[in-house]
Amino acid sequence: MIPEVFSKRPVCFAFHLQSWTVVPDFTHHAHTASLSAVAVNNRYVVTGSRDETIQIYDMKKKIEHGALLQHNGTITCLEFYGTAHLLSGAEDGLICIWNTKRWECLKSIKAHKGHVTSLSIHPSGKLALSVGTDKTLRTWNLIEGRSAFIKNLKQNAHIIKWSPDGEKYVTVITNKVDIYRLDTASITGTITTEKRISSLRFITDSILALAGDDEVIRFYSCDSQKCLCEFKAHENRIKDIYSFEREGQHVIVTASSDGYIKMWNLDLDKIKDGPSLLCEVNTKARLTCLAVWLDKASEMKENSDKTATSSQETEDEKSSISRISEDFWTTKRVKIAKRKRKIIPEKQKLGIPVKKKKKKQNSSA
Repeated sequence: MIPEVFSKRPVCFAFHLQSWTVVPDFTHHAHTASLSAVAVNNRYVVTGSRDETIQIYDMKKKIEHGALLQHNGTITCLEFYGTAHLLSGAEDGLICIWNTKRWECLKSIKAHKGHVTSLSIHPSGKLALSVGTDKTLRTWNLIEGRSAFIKNLKQNAHIIKWSPDGEKYVTVITNKVDIYRLDTASITGTITTEKRISSLRFITDSILALAGDDEVIRFYSCDSQKCLCEFKAHENRIKDIYSFEREGQHVIVTASSDGYIKMWNLDLDKIKDGPSLLCEVNTKARLTCLAVWLDKASEMKENSDKTATSSQETEDEKSSISRISEDFWTTKRVKIAKRKRKIIPEKQKLGIPVKKKKKKQNSSA
């Protein structure tokens, strides 16, 4: 397992975890501007930046795989669905759907009139939600690649997230979390904090972890909207939270502006006591976002993808998107945005400069 952490500088930090001891693995100058988004699946790590590019890293081979140049604006959100597809959103208002085998843009959708601020894919892979600076929440039919529903919001939301079981979703507007049910599309409860919420993670289908512009992490019940526990995790504001499950053990990973990454063990039976610290590391950088790459060979699994595990076993051949809509994407590729996707292969070992190959001169008599 390798926590991938990104900072205000265009640098990627990777740390290898052995027996709850964090060991530096590599540091890579990933972009020409600060990093703004990161996503992982069982093989790849992708990063988005203010430099308008998406960089791809093959974690199995430990090489830089290439770059995607489709967006005009800061990359604001990235999310994988299984092993076959990636969705990206940016300040240009576009949501792009990528095939991760050939790394080609299957479709580019003008999703919002303003920026796309956040997106989330339903565990079934058939729906996606997005929010933007046009004060709308949009539901996307990924089978047909079209908008299914538009809901007007009173303010701009900056986070949208499905629950692991896909039965509910939440939006975050400044310091307020609205909880919706999928079957009614209506708000069933609201959680309000004192400060702006910067990160949110479902620990279970009914427990949310919230972090904001302070040093405290809070766990809330989605059913009662009551705070189950709060504890001071860092000395500065928390930028991101990640979680996964290992043999029934819930592990919380946090990154803060103080430069520290910390890993916590959360016992759900004793949640009122708060989590216990497993390990920590000081990156000496101002961190912006966080992801954890889990080796497929390990027994760990991402908590947020727990309900999609069975479908992901046959994802390469029978993913919900590719099985149902591959013909659709093929016939619609002519409508992809004018500036075609480009992938720049950079097959280089992470942390090692590229050596330019000398061109062979043809000798002629």
